[in-house]
Amino acid sequence: MSASTSDPDSPDPLDEARSLIASARALLEELGEEDAFQLERAPSSDAAPVRAQRAAEPPASAPAPAPEIRPTFAEPGPRPTLEEVRARLGDCRRCGLCEGRNTIVFGDGRPDADLLFIGEGPGEQEDLRGLPFVGRAGELLTQMIEKGIGIPRRDVYICNIVKCRPPQNRNPLPPEVSACRPFLDDQIRAVAPRVIVTLGKPAASLLLGRDIAITRVRGTWQEYQGIPLMPTLHPAYVLRQYTPENRRAVWEDLKAAYERSRA
Repeated sequence: MSASTSDPDSPDPLDEARSLIASARALLEELGEEDAFQLERAPSSDAAPVRAQRAAEPPASAPAPAPEIRPTFAEPGPRPTLEEVRARLGDCRRCGLCEGRNTIVFGDGRPDADLLFIGEGPGEQEDLRGLPFVGRAGELLTQMIEKGIGIPRRDVYICNIVKCRPPQNRNPLPPEVSACRPFLDDQIRAVAPRVIVTLGKPAASLLLGRDIAITRVRGTWQEYQGIPLMPTLHPAYVLRQYTPENRRAVWEDLKAAYERSRA
């Protein structure tokens, strides 16, 4: 029986198998480099340090949650004046509240006041006149200051956490508060009050950095950046709930704030 003659153009089955195995191994090694899984390799001067480093690493775990990103507010530096803060605010277009405002309501009062009152946002009358707390709630606040604790309103400083009127006097939205926050912080730095009085839930929640129930927190001493802070009810709330208890509570809060500012 004659021996069969191999075709020189046909591939050698053994060589083809070796080629497939080499390709498969190369693919696995490539996946191993991408940490899909690890593949044992023969020791080599290049591979040993890599293998030792991987062995020393702790096993993979679930990714840590992304850290909360908090906005950076007032920049450190020399204490600004209120005029400088107002100039930086300019004709502010930093949030959507600018679209519906008549005027920016920056603040009002003594620039070095011992007492700083911070409310929520301008209302209709404030938006028209450009001054904070000049509507019905403002008239009540003025009476609380002048008749309640016995000092002229002009001797305190009053501002809001946002400087433009929210539509229908709704609560300011987080982006609106964030846009105004650097200017509020710089107003506080400029005035450098001995005591801060927050009027209502939004202002107290913002400065305390947490959501609070104003009826529970009011009348209890808090702190903001080293400054004693007294949360109390907003005058608009007192007008809606005009009870002897609410009027007495606010008077007691303001009396305590005034006495501490003089200590």
